[in-house]
Amino acid sequence: MKILITGGAGFIGSTTCSALENAGHVPVVLDSLVSGPRTFLRDRIFYHGDIADPAIVRRIFTEHPDIAATIHFAARIVVTESMSMPALYYRENVVGSLTLFETLHSLGQTRVIFSSSAAIYDSPSDLVVNENSPLRPLSPYARSKRMTEEMLEDLCAASQETGTPMRAIALRYFNPIGADPQLRSGPYIPDPTHILGRLMAAAQGRADSFNITGTDYATRDGTGLRDYIHIWDLALAHVAALEGFDGAFERAARDSNRDGFFLPINVGTGNGVTVRELVTAFQAASPTPVQVGEAPRRPGDSAGAYADTTRAREYLGWSAQLSVDEAMGSAFAWEAVRGARLTADSDVVG
Repeated sequence: MKILITGGAGFIGSTTCSALENAGHVPVVLDSLVSGPRTFLRDRIFYHGDIADPAIVRRIFTEHPDIAATIHFAARIVVTESMSMPALYYRENVVGSLTLFETLHSLGQTRVIFSSSAAIYDSPSDLVVNENSPLRPLSPYARSKRMTEEMLEDLCAASQETGTPMRAIALRYFNPIGADPQLRSGPYIPDPTHILGRLMAAAQGRADSFNITGTDYATRDGTGLRDYIHIWDLALAHVAALEGFDGAFERAARDSNRDGFFLPINVGTGNGVTVRELVTAFQAASPTPVQVGEAPRRPGDSAGAYADTTRAREYLGWSAQLSVDEAMGSAFAWEAVRGARLTADSDVVG
């Protein structure tokens, strides 16, 4: 199956391309290269452009009329940046996605898998969330993901009255960590904001120390609690969503006794790990000790949550298989080759 992948030069997008190729599918990548490195594209079909440009999207489908679905990754993703530059996030994540979805529908495309986020959830007292749990996005980044979900659901609903009814699965990611086990791609941003990247930067001497931000949450040790999922498990969830797309809606229809067109699905491990616990595990695995401090909560942070993954298991036949320790092992292996991988192609943007 041939699949349009927006943002396919990014960390999650490129890893998912590898998983799709392993499963016998052909990714067609559209990426602006604002942040993703060209080297992650390798020999894949690639179009350099923006999702908000209908002309290039139409060109892709003219040249590849056998594309069967779209997986939409392209987005700005840094929570702290979104707090200081909200307009950028609403313009690129929401308005850009709207243009993309309208163009896809005009081309008769009926299957969309959207890269959403568990950041849209509130933090309940028991810290476990299912797809019907209350929502409370705390940052412009998280709100842009929620807005895009709402917008996509409305567009799908309206399309049911047309000749090309569109359906969408929104995969709500929890916290990806690690790297492709075959080291074809991994984290690449020089100044990472995600936890494992910041720990790795401290271990490698690219940062002086690592600060645990927020130690007064209502969790077992006062630090935020997250559901950390190996990036390869996350990539395989996209393969499962693609291959099980129609079956997922059939199952949802049986469960609800009505036809559906928009289906959110949590993608996590179903296990909660506190930040302090993750730091302890990292210290045990790292050959270099990391100096750890404490700092106040950052704007947009929350106590966190972990996933109820029942729907992913029942609708997609998917569940996470890899451990936090395996994710750390792949992260250290990637760090050993990261410089060579990213300098193999001089056109690394960002």
